[in-house]
Amino acid sequence: MAKKKDVEVEELDEEVVAAAAAPAADGGEEQEAEPPARRPSTFAELGVVPELVAACDAMGWKEPTRIQAEAIPHALEGRDLIGLGQTGSGKTGAFALPIIQALLKQDKPQALFACVLSPTRELAFQIGQQFEALGSAIGLSCTVLVGGVDRVQQAVSLAKRPHIVVGTPGRLLDHLTDTKGFSLNKLKYLVLDEADKLLNVEFQKALDDILNVIPKERRTFLFSATMTNKVSKLQRACLRNPVKVEVASKYSTVDTLRQEFYFVPADYKDCFLVHVLNELPGSMIMIFVRTCESTRLLALTLRNLRFKAISISGQMSQDKRLGALNRFKTKDCNILICTDVASRGLDIQGVDVVINYDIPMNSKDYVHRVGRTARAGNTGYAVSLVNQYEAMWFKMIEKLLGYEIPDRKVDNAEIMILRERISDSKRIALTTMKEGGGHKKKRRKNEDDEEEEERNAPVSRKSKSFNKSRRR
Repeated sequence: MAKKKDVEVEELDEEVVAAAAAPAADGGEEQEAEPPARRPSTFAELGVVPELVAACDAMGWKEPTRIQAEAIPHALEGRDLIGLGQTGSGKTGAFALPIIQALLKQDKPQALFACVLSPTRELAFQIGQQFEALGSAIGLSCTVLVGGVDRVQQAVSLAKRPHIVVGTPGRLLDHLTDTKGFSLNKLKYLVLDEADKLLNVEFQKALDDILNVIPKERRTFLFSATMTNKVSKLQRACLRNPVKVEVASKYSTVDTLRQEFYFVPADYKDCFLVHVLNELPGSMIMIFVRTCESTRLLALTLRNLRFKAISISGQMSQDKRLGALNRFKTKDCNILICTDVASRGLDIQGVDVVINYDIPMNSKDYVHRVGRTARAGNTGYAVSLVNQYEAMWFKMIEKLLGYEIPDRKVDNAEIMILRERISDSKRIALTTMKEGGGHKKKRRKNEDDEEEEERNAPVSRKSKSFNKSRRR
């Protein structure tokens, strides 16, 4: 069994720490939360008010998750929080419910009461939707500020003085700088969700500037699936006498997740993928690849084989990304092919399987990828296709997790049967992409998945069913 070892992370930018610093008369070191003698079985037992208990019930939240049970009472007491939990553990509810309840206690609910920062657009929209769902019966308003959406429309929404603002750091800073009349100078709550990702270099300048202009006297909630050196430094500078709630080890997967891998020759990875897909008919599947272009190529290849696949990547416009996610959520397509843009924090219900078509070079990304399945106590399956060039990265993943992932054997003859048909489908997909001008040229046209399907439709109609061709 491999020994766990903390991954070394570069020092946090000192300007971010300085900007985040708040008065800390009580001391900045966190206190470990005392686990309750008995885990509360209802939200009411946690101190959640009846209006919000009813909202939880309407959303299907019958009982609090572990992180909700441990975090919510401290948050309701007005404490700063550090929440560490596995992906899918219910972190959004753990910070949303206390914020909404604090808003309810006011005689006149304050506008711009809380701000939530998210590293990705999709996660920001998801958080906004959960706030609106929980607060629908009490008239709560929420505005989401992300790139790829018209700034004028966002400014109009801000002019209506929403209670909650959720956004990515860059777009929030744009509005703080340029939108007349908008400020967060009376902010009461700040949430840093997926904090380890927010502290990447791409967000540091924006985060620094935001922390410079918001009140130091506030409640701060820091949530993440993982605790890195950077997050630890920000916690000491940004939170006052926080309570630390941890429901997972530093890098871990849930017990209900079954993990396996195939060791495959690089040239036959597509064949192994189709073999896996044929064994999982009707399952809701997310496939992770390394590049944006690979998402399109693989989606076209699989559609030529009559699989219901759709792609999502960072090169698509925000509308197209949300549209693709919606088609997957509504099961119009049961296979979603994506880059790591979709692996952080998204709560897509009913994902049965995660396939790592390309092994991530960053071991932590594996934890976030496989966290898309086996959520909230459900079972799930994660399978990785490891070629000879990726074996070292996969060993690093096992070292991070602290255990070996079992390998799965397959009859090579079964794989070889698939090769010719898959090669033909991939060649047609490459031709389709070339005729469309590639992913850089005519980008606006190519990112429209519906247009891709229309261009590809004649090919699919002429093609025989892949499974039928195997039987012959």
